[in-house]
Amino acid sequence: MADSLSRIREALHRVSRPAAVALQLALMVVANRLAFLLRFDGHLPPFAEEAFWQMLPWLVAVRALVFVPFRLYEGMWRYTSLYDLRAIAGGVASSTGVFLLLAQTPLAPDVYPRSIFIVDGVLLTMLLGGVRMTRRVLAGVSLEKPGKRVLIFGAGDAGELIVRDMKHSVWYGYRPIGFVDDDLRKVGHRIHGVPVLGTREDLPRIVTRYKPHEVLLAIPRAEPVAVRSVIRALERFKIPIKTLPNLRDVIDGKTELSQIRNLSVEDLLARAPVGLDQAPLKFLIGGRRVLVTGAGGSIGSELCRQITRLKPAALIMFERYENSLHSIRLELEDTRQMFGLHPVVGDVTDPIRVEEVMRQYEPEIVFHAAAHKHVPLMEENPCEAIKNNVRGTRVMAHAAEQCNVDRFILISTDKAVNPTSVMGASKRLAELIVQAQARASGSSGTSFSIVRFGNVLASNGSVVPRFLEQIKRGGPVTLTHPEMRRFFMLIPEAVQLVLHAAAQAQSGATYVLEMGEQVKLLDMARDLIQLSGFVPETEIPIEFIGLRPGEKLYEELVGRDEQVGPSAVDEILRVTSRTPPRPDLGDAIARIEFDASRGRRDEVLEALRDLTGLSAAPDGVVPPASVAPVASPPVLAGAPADAMAASPALEDASLEQPCPRCHAHRLHRSRARTLPERVRRNFSARRLFRCNQCQWRGWLMPLEFANPNATTVHAAPDLGSLDETLHTLNTPARRAFSARDLH
Repeated sequence: MADSLSRIREALHRVSRPAAVALQLALMVVANRLAFLLRFDGHLPPFAEEAFWQMLPWLVAVRALVFVPFRLYEGMWRYTSLYDLRAIAGGVASSTGVFLLLAQTPLAPDVYPRSIFIVDGVLLTMLLGGVRMTRRVLAGVSLEKPGKRVLIFGAGDAGELIVRDMKHSVWYGYRPIGFVDDDLRKVGHRIHGVPVLGTREDLPRIVTRYKPHEVLLAIPRAEPVAVRSVIRALERFKIPIKTLPNLRDVIDGKTELSQIRNLSVEDLLARAPVGLDQAPLKFLIGGRRVLVTGAGGSIGSELCRQITRLKPAALIMFERYENSLHSIRLELEDTRQMFGLHPVVGDVTDPIRVEEVMRQYEPEIVFHAAAHKHVPLMEENPCEAIKNNVRGTRVMAHAAEQCNVDRFILISTDKAVNPTSVMGASKRLAELIVQAQARASGSSGTSFSIVRFGNVLASNGSVVPRFLEQIKRGGPVTLTHPEMRRFFMLIPEAVQLVLHAAAQAQSGATYVLEMGEQVKLLDMARDLIQLSGFVPETEIPIEFIGLRPGEKLYEELVGRDEQVGPSAVDEILRVTSRTPPRPDLGDAIARIEFDASRGRRDEVLEALRDLTGLSAAPDGVVPPASVAPVASPPVLAGAPADAMAASPALEDASLEQPCPRCHAHRLHRSRARTLPERVRRNFSARRLFRCNQCQWRGWLMPLEFANPNATTVHAAPDLGSLDETLHTLNTPARRAFSARDLH
């Protein structure tokens, strides 16, 4: 039976093209006959009847030949598009022109009505286009089957392409039921027959009424803030949320059904801008020997991957944990690179081993990413934090200078700013060591710089994998505090910006990655629960267990004694310190290292307080409601964590860039999107900002966030009491002004 059906399909396929050609030839005859009937109101006189039959063979022959170069016999009618309609119009017009010339020869009758050429051409175009569109419509009707009801968020180009693909590719099992778009002008209109049902505010009503099986975000350039707002609107509905790849991930900018994927936590975070110039990175890394410490860690391993793509002369991977080093080595060896790949087992706190490796491989660039970073563990083991983070940095920096390394880049953390934990204080000491080394090595030729950023998603010990594990076990998801907020960035994007900062680094400079807005961990937990297919707090509970030792409610990227300014890359800011390092820093570092080596915990903690201003984090302090409880704090806050948590709203707002339209303190840096904006950015100290509250976007001079004098808010005078005081004064009445007073 199957063989018989296969033979029937093959036979039909063989005759389909001849049948299509025959039908088009028949339509040529029909169109010409109808043109004569219309011209003579249905009654042809003898001369017209004779002219019709005399010229009909020539007309069919001319059109049949002219249609060949226009490929009108090759198209598949079920996929008829504007291209086919243009080809039909071109073929009919060309053949009509040739036939018009033929009608002027002796082969033509004495009288051939001129109007026939126009009417015949119009009718034939309509008939040929009509039969093709009929086939397409019938194909669409025959293929319509029940499938997943999909509500599409975004009635733009991507949404239009997706709906068109859904209607043609029914085997994917999607049936679009409507659009949602923030543009009010689109509401009430239709795209390919699919209505635009409302805006983002109407999402709950639309979902309740139309009951879609899935919601598709068809906005490849969607900002994380917009994605999170959609998730929040759908929180009480147990409905899967799909999305399209970001345009940077779509080949040739095409959007197809096969690219639809589940929404992931990466879509909720800020990403590095598209189109960063790779030339500085190739100039920095290409053909040079690069050493990466902590090469088996989250940041170190990604550094190795991206450095590998920049074709260095050699890559030295320095790591003390053999398993992680072996893993990254096998991964990079599988890429079959043509340069030297040298995995080295060693400890950054061992000066003999470090100098031996430096002398052997002679690196030109060093990325120092090795560090202890888990806050609770370092609170319990402060001496180990000093040994690894402080001593390791000092040993590496000293060896880099002694071995004539060209550039030394320390990978630091936001926890080093106004530290409240041992881990943050130890990294702050590491920054001070690098800054002091930069001042002391003026004639050595080694450039020392620092790159500081916050949490990276899915790194070792990150909160996101822990949330996912707890959700997988059925909950509860545990949080330390409902107001806990953190900076987050994807590891590849963070490392890309680290390399760009290293490419422009000047000795002694500290660079800060602009990591977008701080994310509330409670919101992230709820989003992860919803993305996993559960309803937050109903199916997966959320519990608060209290702040752990050393934790802050907020993170900061700029300290109280620092000021920030722009750099050559939009997403990277340069931070400079207002205070020089203490003259006894070297002796103090030696003492704290000695105390740590002897296990003197109390002496180490006291030294950290003296050297870095280590202070206890505010325990359970909730920011006042007037300081925008939903929106994140500013990216660059100059106040310490305890001040941010407990100060009144007016005092907190004085350290933030205010919006000139709504006066809210929620401005964030914005990327230059057009060529004029890029040109202006290069010739102006002003920078682009955007407001998350009123969506204002424009140019402003960046504030010196750490300078309280630049943004001091003075109390407004009591105008009521002032009026009352003036009213009680017996001031003499002044006469009215006269023009004579001018003489």
